Amino acid sequence: MLTSSSKFEKIYPKSSHGKFRSIRRIVSTIILGAYFIIPFLSIGGRPALLLDIPSRKFYLFGLVIWPQEVYYVVFFLIFLAIAFFFVTAIAGRVWCGYGCPQTLFTDLFIAIERFVDGDRNAMIKLSKEPLSPAKVAKGVLKHSLWLIVSLVVGITFLSYFIPIGELFLRFSLDTLTSANISWIISVALFTYIDCAFLRGWMCSIPCPYGRFQGALFDGDTLIIAYDGERGEPRSANYSKQEGATFGDCIDCTLCVQVCPAGIDIRDGLQYECTACADCIDACNTIMAKVGRAPNLIKYSSLNSLKGNSLKGGKAHIFRPRVIAYSLILIILATVLVYSLVTRSPLALDVLRERSALYYEGADGEISNLYKIKALNKDTVERSYLLSVEGIKGAELILSENPFKISSGEVYEVSVVVNAPASSESYGVKKFNFIITDTKDTELHALQESTFFYPERAR
Repeated sequence: MLTSSSKFEKIYPKSSHGKFRSIRRIVSTIILGAYFIIPFLSIGGRPALLLDIPSRKFYLFGLVIWPQEVYYVVFFLIFLAIAFFFVTAIAGRVWCGYGCPQTLFTDLFIAIERFVDGDRNAMIKLSKEPLSPAKVAKGVLKHSLWLIVSLVVGITFLSYFIPIGELFLRFSLDTLTSANISWIISVALFTYIDCAFLRGWMCSIPCPYGRFQGALFDGDTLIIAYDGERGEPRSANYSKQEGATFGDCIDCTLCVQVCPAGIDIRDGLQYECTACADCIDACNTIMAKVGRAPNLIKYSSLNSLKGNSLKGGKAHIFRPRVIAYSLILIILATVLVYSLVTRSPLALDVLRERSALYYEGADGEISNLYKIKALNKDTVERSYLLSVEGIKGAELILSENPFKISSGEVYEVSVVVNAPASSESYGVKKFNFIITDTKDTELHALQESTFFYPERAR
């Protein structure tokens, strides 16, 4: 694996046990479980989460988002970006340590490696052994398991674009397209190469987050920190003799051995650190064995550490940037929820014919031309009736009324609106087009437009 110094150096992280490792296992199980299970879920007979590109539909837990509503996706991505800033300002790289797919899948691959090769010392010993049938067998088994997991990840990824039932049918009938096969192989190979070989290198070099975290962190941001005031100077002497000048750190290096990035947290905050907290669990285990207080390494902040050691600074959760992020998130969430709650499965758009403002008939009747576009955002075909209001004596002429619109269809039709001329009607008159579901009159949409009369009718 590549380290931050860009040298190929394999890191063998030792397994850790403790409170934070248990929390990570629970979170990992939930997230990875959701990734593999969601494609099998359905809501109202539709996939729970599916990006149906051929049909131009995005199924999102009961909602169907159409291409005309892509602004929902953009709005949601903006919300996630602000939420990312908010979480980072408070809890640092907690996402990297607990929720990032890179971390979760890499942990899964390391667990497989430990299952086959053993823990850290056994891995190191095996790597130094000469080639033998036993070593080859372990290597074949380990990489086979990695490839199987990678293939499952690739197939699952494709199932977010093709319904899982249809995907299995294509497998059984051998009708997978070249594009389907390419996506499965590409995702599987990326997962295999990333999690089996690159691992932490992806976090420390290609991923930009570790690089720009300084712009999001401040003195009150939660980080994993070593209390140097308490731990230094280090000594391997386990006993605390009266008058001793050494600190609590016994220099066992277990915090380095369990670190998946291979860094020494005692050297201070480093961008390679993903806040996984393995070093905290490892250090607390040693502190308990030697009879010393826990949390020599802990989740803290720079201001808290200064407060502990210098009787000075104190960490604050509610600070200007956090309050600003909170207000923005509340506003965005309110707007998004309101928009979704009031969202209608019917949309109407009206365009005026621009070749002429109006046409005048021999009997003095005035005609205006319009192009109507109606979108059925529901998942079933519906029948709609078009009408107008706001113009006395107006008559609506179109090819068929009511008319049917299939699910996701944009129905376009040219419409003529006729109105009698009178001394009370002249210039520009505003009125409304109304489209109503023939079976559910509560489902309707309204669009305002303008009707032009000749000026001489005044």
